[in-house]
Order: sequence, then structure tokens, then C-alpha cells
Amino acid sequence: MAAFKTPLRFSDIDSVSKLGLLSLGLASGTLLVFISFNFINRFSGTKLILVAGDEKGESYIISKAIEEVVERKSNIQIDVVATGGTKENLEKLEKGEADLATAQTDVITEEINTIRNRNPQLSEPNLQVAERTVVVLYKDLFQLVVRDPNIKKFVQLRGKTIALPAKGGQYESFKQVAKHFGLSEKDLKITGLDSNGKPNPAYNDGLADKDFLDKKADALFRVRALGNRSISTLVQESSGRLVPIEQAEAMKILHPALESATIPEGAYGGNLPIPETDIPTVAVSRLLLASNKVDQDVIQEITQIIFENRREIANVVDTNHPEVKPLVATISQPDTTNSPGIPPIHPGAIAFYEQSQPSFIQEHADYVALLLTVALLISSWLRQIKIWVESRKKNEADEYIESAIKLMNESIGDVVFRQQLLDEAFNAAAKALIQERISQESFRTFNEAYKTTREALEREAKFDQENIDKKQRELAAKYIKEIVELLNYDMQQKDLLQQKIDVILREVAQRLIADEISEESFRTFIEAYKTTRDAIDRN
Repeated sequence: MAAFKTPLRFSDIDSVSKLGLLSLGLASGTLLVFISFNFINRFSGTKLILVAGDEKGESYIISKAIEEVVERKSNIQIDVVATGGTKENLEKLEKGEADLATAQTDVITEEINTIRNRNPQLSEPNLQVAERTVVVLYKDLFQLVVRDPNIKKFVQLRGKTIALPAKGGQYESFKQVAKHFGLSEKDLKITGLDSNGKPNPAYNDGLADKDFLDKKADALFRVRALGNRSISTLVQESSGRLVPIEQAEAMKILHPALESATIPEGAYGGNLPIPETDIPTVAVSRLLLASNKVDQDVIQEITQIIFENRREIANVVDTNHPEVKPLVATISQPDTTNSPGIPPIHPGAIAFYEQSQPSFIQEHADYVALLLTVALLISSWLRQIKIWVESRKKNEADEYIESAIKLMNESIGDVVFRQQLLDEAFNAAAKALIQERISQESFRTFNEAYKTTREALEREAKFDQENIDKKQRELAAKYIKEIVELLNYDMQQKDLLQQKIDVILREVAQRLIADEISEESFRTFIEAYKTTRDAIDRN
């Protein structure tokens, strides 16, 4: 009967294996939690609150359109809330009561300073990064409408009643302009202030319009986009008239966010142009801000949806406000470098802008194409010049090779002369190589031809020398034979024989001098001469 196996217990495992299993379990658990969190977050969605100013304002209307498209394109839910304007929006963003906000650039700096004084417990770093820019929604224009035809300049509002809610960024902008022209709150009567001079929280743009239409106010001030329906009604259906707000560049000294702008002739009516001429005024950017606490990926997705679906956003704008639709097309990327009133861009928005920005090559395609064309032309010219130079080098090298080969021809001269010409050709080729008139490859080819020719000439010289030696030997043998044959003559004629061998000796010496007999053959002849002479003398 087989024995039962004892089950493996964790306590039986060695310490190293225990550590490995615990580490693996911890890693697996962490991964499971991470996946679960992302899964839940993905399907549960992110909920954000967007504070957007007055319900009749362009920023609120566009925000509602953005809300609808973002919720349609993602799992992000946005709740757009009406407020009293930029001032309240920034306060809610600072307190964490809102995640997104619309704001005027000229009010942002002043409001941050106010919040800093009101909340000294907030640290400086938190104040600096409390809100970040997502997009520039559009440009707001300062628009002043008056009833009295004698009011032609802002400064002439002294002592007049202004229909204006005493809250929000619009009111702050009005105070900036009034201060620039030397007007204080004592010089003006603001309908949005109660009898005690305090802001009436219930007073809004609608009540201001009514006061102007009921002739309870001499002027009405708005910070709104061009074509605003409320202003259009005031200047078309009542005695309202737009007045210039000049000196925008001067105001920019203390308020860098302000910009020069123009209300063009006929902006609110073309048949009888309203206004009748171009009117200078002041403009500020209307921003969409986000709290630094909102997740970077969420802001990146919102920014992407806004820029990739501007037409759809325009299509869902409230049909009662057709004048707002064109503003959607002006949504743009913030430029913090040239616009000092714009807070730093949110990291999520930066992530989108960096990935959507064209590469250097795409952005400068024309110049890159031109540079590539020029580079190609230069490369082609250099290639042609190189080919031409190499061709010249090859031609010169071919001349040296040809001259070396020709020296094999015996008709040019004797071997020594041709060897001398060959050496001169080698020296010329070597000099051309040093001066880079021929290439090393061409010189190596010439050197092969040089060696071949030289070997041929050396063989030819050796053959010629062998023929010469043979002739010299034959000639010497002839004279030796003549000397030896004298021994066959009658020895009684000793004097005659000696004369004959001396004649032969002189002739052989002349042959030696003429190089017709070699020295070796001459020495052999002398031996025969001495032997013959001694024989004659003995007899």
C-alpha cells in the first residue's frame, strides 16, 4: 500500500523561497489593484464642476456646448454652473469648489493678489499654481453704450449713471478703465450698488439692460465678445450708441493683459452701419482654467476633444445665441510668452499641444525642401566635378600606361634607350601621384604595366647580350684558329711568322677596343698568342 504524501506547508519552505513568493504576491496584488482602479475609473468616469459666469454670457454658452461634446466623446462629466463672473470663479477654483473656470486675463492677477491677502494661510507655491490655463476661448471687448449723444468719450461719464452689476471681472475691468481716466466711484453712480454703496448680489446683466432701456441709466458697460446679442438689442432697438474707449496701449502699462482692439464699422448692423465708423476699444482674452489638482490625463483629453471637435461644439451652441457660434472657431492655444496675463499652462494641456504641434520639418517644410534641393544640386555638382577630376586622372594615368607598353616596340630604339625612356615615364608617374594628378589605383595599374615592360626589356637586353657574346666568342675563336694554324707553316721563315702573328694581335686589339671582342675572349686569344710565339721562338 502506497504511503500518503505529506502536504507541503509554507513553514517548510526555505527563507529565500519565502521571500521570492512574498515579493511575487505583493507585485501581483499591486498590479491587480492598479488594473482594478483604472477599470473602475474608466467606466465610472470623472466628474468636474465648471464655473462659467452669467448664463447670458458667451463664456457660459460656450461652456455648455463644450460640456455636451465632452460628455458625448468621453466618460468625463462636466457640470456647468452660472456665477457672478471671473472674481467668483477664481475664488471657487482656489477653495476647491470648482475644477474648471472661465476668466478674464485682466482680472486674474488682481484677484490672485486679493485672494493672497484674504487667505494668508495659503503658501506661496500654492498661490502660484492654484489655477492653470487650458485654452483661450475668445477675445472679450470692452463695450460702452450711451444714450446721450453729447457723450463721446469715456471721461464724459463723470456724474452719470452706469448700468453695471457691481460684481465679477466685468466690474473690475470698468474700475480699471475709470481709474485710468481719473474717475472714482464717487464720480459715478453704479446701478449694481445699493443705497449703502455695497454690491447688490441679485443685480445682473438682465436688470442692467432693463435700467438702460427704461432710461434709468445714462450708459451701460459690458465686457463681451463682438456681436453680443444684448448689446445688439440696445444699439438697434433703443437709442443706444457705442462710444470709443481709447488709450488701450497706455492702460497696458499697469495692466499688461489688456490689448488694443477695434469694433469695426457695421458690426451690429450693415444697412445703416452700427457703428458708423471703426471704434477703438480694449480687449482681453477669455480663458478656460483648470485647477492644478485635476488629473493631467483628464485635462489632456478635454483639450483634445475641444480642438478636434470645434465644429461640433459650434453646432450644439444654443440656437438662441447664433452670434456665439463664430467664437468657437477662435479657440486657440495659450501663448504665455507674449501674453503676460495668462497663467501657466496646465501639464495636461501641454501634453496635448506638444503632441499636436508639427515637427520642425513639417513646420518649415518649404525651407527644408529648398535646402534639400540646394544640397542635392551641390551634391550633383560635387559628384560631377569628382567624376571629371577622376576622368582627368584616369586619362593621364592611361597616357603613362600606354607610353610604358609602347616601349616594348624595338622600332623605337635599342634596349638601353628604351629602358631610359621607361625610367623617365616611371618618375613622371610618381610625380603625378604625389601631386594627386593621378589616383593611387591608377598608379598601381601603371606600375604593373611598368614592371611588365621592364621585364620584357630585360629579357630583350639579355638576349641581345647573349648574341653579342656569341659573336665575340666566334670572332675570338677565328683569330685563335689563325694563330694556331701558323704552327703548320715552315718554321724556317720565323721572322715572317712573327710578323703575321703580330698583325693578328694588332687586329684583335682593335676588335677589343671596338667592343667586337670581349676581354675574356681577348685573354683567351693572348694565351694562344703566347703559346704560338713561344713555339716559333723555340724552333
